[in-house]
Amino acid sequence: MQFTPYAKGLLVALSLSVMAGCSSSGGAQDGDMDSASSGANTAGMNTGANSNANQMSNATMPDVRTIYFAFNKDTIRPEFESVLMGHAQYLKANTSANVVLEGHADERGTREYNLGLGERRAKSVARFLTVQGVSPSQIEIVSYGEERPAVQGHGESSYAKNRRVVFDY
Repeated sequence: MQFTPYAKGLLVALSLSVMAGCSSSGGAQDGDMDSASSGANTAGMNTGANSNANQMSNATMPDVRTIYFAFNKDTIRPEFESVLMGHAQYLKANTSANVVLEGHADERGTREYNLGLGERRAKSVARFLTVQGVSPSQIEIVSYGEERPAVQGHGESSYAKNRRVVFDY
């Protein structure tokens, strides 16, 4: 079967438009994580699995600005995912806003190791935010290691409060 040049062009254009309409934007970036963290405390945040641009423009800055980590870990704990989702929604809705993620560690370990651990923790939070659609240009990372403790002391309760990332807007 022979096609005229006009029919070939129309066929190619139709194929391209179908392919463009089927492209995906990545799922979790569209707010799919909201349903996974249902039941978590989200006071002061505009959340929901069906977020749209109208809701996003009304996002408020979350009240919780510190998340904590387990000993010698840089993985985000599940109880802080809703806090991070709130920060992601705020940053996406306010593209002129910037945040400095300050990574911290407790006093155990060498100064160099703790600086690296603080940086890994801040990078872990930054990675979470960018997966949710926050522009990397809105995020800056700083590590203070053990140099700026939130609590003085040498017990586990003090150490637990010093293993953190702080959101500084």
